[in-house]
Amino acid sequence: MFCNKTFTFKFTVTLFNQIPVCRQRGDPENPQLSKDGDIMLGAIFSFHSSWKDKRDAYMHKPLPLECTSLNFRGFQFAQAMLFAIEEINKATDLLPGISLGYAMYDSCGSIARSVRVALALANGNEIVSARSEAPCTRPAQMQAIMGETSSSPCMAIATVIGPFHVPLISHYATCACLSDKTKYPSFLRTIPSDYYQSRALAQLVKHFGWTWLGAIRTNDDYGNNGMATFTETARQLGICLEYSVSFFRTDPPDKIQKVIDIIKVSTSKVIVAFLSHLDMDVLIHELSHHNLTGYQWVGSEGWIFDSQIAEMDSNDIVREFWEMLFSCKFKRSKSTGNQRECTGHEDLTGVHNSFTDMSLMPIFNNVYKGVYAVAHALHDLKCVNREPSSKILQRIRNIQFKTKEGVDVYFNEDGDPAAKYEIINWQPTENGFVDFVTVGLYDASLPTDNQLNLQNKSLIWAKNSKRVPVSVCSEKCPPGTRKVLQKGKPVCCFDCIRCAEGEISNITDSVACVRCHPEFWSNERRDACVKKEAEFLSYEDIMGTLLTAASLFGTCMTAFVAFIFFRHRKTPIVRANNSELSFLLLFSLTLCFLCSLSFIGRPSEWSCMLRHTAFGITFVLCISCVLGKTIVVLMAFRATLPGSNLIKWFGPTQQRLSVLVFTLIQVAICIMWLTISPPFPLKNFEEFKDKIILECALGSAVGFWAVLGYIGILAILCFILAFLARKLPDNFNEAKFITFSMLIFCAVWITFIPAYVSSPGKFSVAVEIFAILASSFGLLFCIFIPKCYVILLKPEKNTKKNMMGKVALKSF
Repeated sequence: MFCNKTFTFKFTVTLFNQIPVCRQRGDPENPQLSKDGDIMLGAIFSFHSSWKDKRDAYMHKPLPLECTSLNFRGFQFAQAMLFAIEEINKATDLLPGISLGYAMYDSCGSIARSVRVALALANGNEIVSARSEAPCTRPAQMQAIMGETSSSPCMAIATVIGPFHVPLISHYATCACLSDKTKYPSFLRTIPSDYYQSRALAQLVKHFGWTWLGAIRTNDDYGNNGMATFTETARQLGICLEYSVSFFRTDPPDKIQKVIDIIKVSTSKVIVAFLSHLDMDVLIHELSHHNLTGYQWVGSEGWIFDSQIAEMDSNDIVREFWEMLFSCKFKRSKSTGNQRECTGHEDLTGVHNSFTDMSLMPIFNNVYKGVYAVAHALHDLKCVNREPSSKILQRIRNIQFKTKEGVDVYFNEDGDPAAKYEIINWQPTENGFVDFVTVGLYDASLPTDNQLNLQNKSLIWAKNSKRVPVSVCSEKCPPGTRKVLQKGKPVCCFDCIRCAEGEISNITDSVACVRCHPEFWSNERRDACVKKEAEFLSYEDIMGTLLTAASLFGTCMTAFVAFIFFRHRKTPIVRANNSELSFLLLFSLTLCFLCSLSFIGRPSEWSCMLRHTAFGITFVLCISCVLGKTIVVLMAFRATLPGSNLIKWFGPTQQRLSVLVFTLIQVAICIMWLTISPPFPLKNFEEFKDKIILECALGSAVGFWAVLGYIGILAILCFILAFLARKLPDNFNEAKFITFSMLIFCAVWITFIPAYVSSPGKFSVAVEIFAILASSFGLLFCIFIPKCYVILLKPEKNTKKNMMGKVALKSF
């Protein structure tokens, strides 16, 4: 190494009688692959994926790291870089007359070794710097460093070399944390940040309806940061993780076994794996050992193009690579069985392994673009000699060019490229290989709803199924139900509860049921509101038909009685007790029978006002007539007493006036009722849940009960007077029949009150009609039927002599 005014990795040694020199600590690091050039590019790749674990006793100098497990991917990345450098060196329009050299180091997947070789690339490998009277300074050896493959080594390298502005361009480090330019000012990459990949994976999972997932990640910055972003995005999309575990390939077997045990007992069928390909290889090996199959894997770019990982013990990287590539052994290697001997002239044509697998071409292209970005920056600077690293870094950040394929290459303010991803589906072929089929694209630059675009291609799922697997904690709640979270479990675990009566849910997975409008009710499936049936006492109902028939029968019967009385109006039995009141009573009874019809049919504003007022006035007219007849009976008998002149005080004129006054009082009450708060049509939603009761609201309850109360007062007064006249002579004793009629009337209306209050819906109207008809029939039968009997069947008794005989007998 050498000293630089900005690098502090050397220390100055002053020898006796000698000029101060800069001396390197530790053993020098030599590149695995190198070539001189006018301008040098450094590279750090993992030609090996692991190393032997050694326990140092700190009693002697630690031995160099012993790398194991040959990693073909590292060779492929190196080959991509070599291809780009050779192409640039042959070009005449890019860095003409300037050759690019390279120095490639093997990090073995170790963060510590990555930092060490990064310092070697920056400082050089001289043990002692050249003597000079100038300060121990010199520009950086490498204009830029390509690599590393993983995020955690890149974070360590960028932290160390960042203050010195040495560009570090990674082709595969995707951790979103590396976009922080305050921590990693010299870091750039040609692969998008996991900030976008994690969201793309979450949207992909949501697209297929998977809401119950397992999550496994590499226990490093790449896995932890990527999974954290995925978890947050998944939560926002309503996706739950049944478990989220991490491991590293060098973890003890018992820790990896815990991961396997968690997968065994899980119920999720889809696993999101944010793993490096090396960790995924370890996991797949363990899953196969435990025969755990049938899971649908959703993977990150770290392992989606998985390759075979070979474990080798030798450190001779070229010989080791050749033996592994062609399955042969050199003479100095230990032969295994009948394995053939390597000649050094093997042909690649028939070789099929992870090195010749070109499925990773998009990643190789990232290496290619990184090398060209540096070349274009150097070309723009017209660099012949070494330029300051900060100047080169600034130029690379602002670079923009097109590749031969027409792909735009540029870096944003975070040093990241545009976030575009291909959605890959593994599909087995007939020859036993796996095709990596592009089935969709994800472009983070588009609006959220258009970012994920899946093509109409047949996808192959777990167990080679063509049906999309289902991975949910709870099945979707169908319309007509709502979700109720299970206690102590994530929001994706729920029970489906049927909506209550009057409530619906018309979408799948509804979190709440919606109450129907008061005029509607839920159907049987609870997924739609249907209009409630409007219920009222109609003429089409059996009950309405019977009551209408009874009303018309009473009307006809009253008219028939009136006809009989009119035909025999000159007979003594008709003329007795004021025939005018009899005809007026028959007329009022006719109105009573007919007014009951106003209670049948759909309530309207006019029918509601008519039914109660007509009922109140006609019944008062009827009772007033009966009251007048009762008073006449009493007056008639009192008038037969010596010296009595009462009859002249209650003659026909007074009888008419009494009926008129009593009726006008009721008319006044009804007018006040209609003026202050009249009855009105009302839709009753409370009586029945699934029906609308169309009824007439009273408006003013005081008005209604005042009308009924006034009728009741007249009826009670009539009943008392008739009761007092019950012992008068039989031939003239109409008071007995009036007593019975009033007794029936009062009994009907006393029982009406509780029956009316307790009857639901249209039955309350039927009770009121029944009370009107029953009391009307009671008056008709008790007062008029006995007289009709005499008129029609006993005409011999319909004489004045017969009517007066017993009176004279009892007078003496």
